[in-house]
Amino acid sequence: MSKAWIQAKHSEFVRDLFKFFCQACDQLEMQFVRFDEDGTVEFDVLKDLVGTEMNKGLLWRMKDTAHHVFRNDPHAQLGGQFLDWALGYIFHETLKLKEDAYQKQNYAPWFHRLYEGDLNTSEKDVTQQLFQVLNQTEESMRREIDRIRFIIAKCRQLLPYYLHRYSDNVLLARYIFSQNGLVRSVFTGEYDGLIFAIYGHEPERMYILASQSLRLGGWVEEAAQAVEEAVRENPTSKMVLQEKKIIDNWSDTTNT
Repeated sequence: MSKAWIQAKHSEFVRDLFKFFCQACDQLEMQFVRFDEDGTVEFDVLKDLVGTEMNKGLLWRMKDTAHHVFRNDPHAQLGGQFLDWALGYIFHETLKLKEDAYQKQNYAPWFHRLYEGDLNTSEKDVTQQLFQVLNQTEESMRREIDRIRFIIAKCRQLLPYYLHRYSDNVLLARYIFSQNGLVRSVFTGEYDGLIFAIYGHEPERMYILASQSLRLGGWVEEAAQAVEEAVRENPTSKMVLQEKKIIDNWSDTTNT
């Protein structure tokens, strides 16, 4: 990919980066909660999240997209460099977690069967000693999960500040609107701060931009829903009333 092409597609890459981050946080946290409850994670889920060179998973695509966004940004800033490193760190730490999960899932039961089987004293001693090393895998998994959670929390703090200058990115606005439940679940108490960081004192802008993108794509009903949300945010805004008028006229035309 040429640098010029990447910069031309910058707004799409920014949207994709935010999308991948939200999806990754959601899927990783489900595994982390499972570990909190019973000390296990699903190896196959982590394997799919990481992927391979020939079939990149969600975290791999997130890492690569972060490189495209932050290393080709003409307005590079320290926060972007931190995010580039942090999102790559999540990928590599999950890779280690995946390998530990493989060890625990496949070899721990084998060691249990061996130890409970018909072994002589010497064999039992060796089995027990090796199993003690394997038992440390769970401790490693806890440390890896804690580190990933910590880095994700820092990314949630850094992303809003980076996205501040993308208040006109219609693709980003459309994603936040269309996947609002997911975005809210990832940012939880920081959601309002995210919206304020991007749109300032005009949160209705997110809904207006989403409406514009949706109606240009022919999604009239979804665009109308976005406008309704904009009206709730600021019913006197000229920008909101203008977009509502366009949607109302369009709806009247399609219904006649």
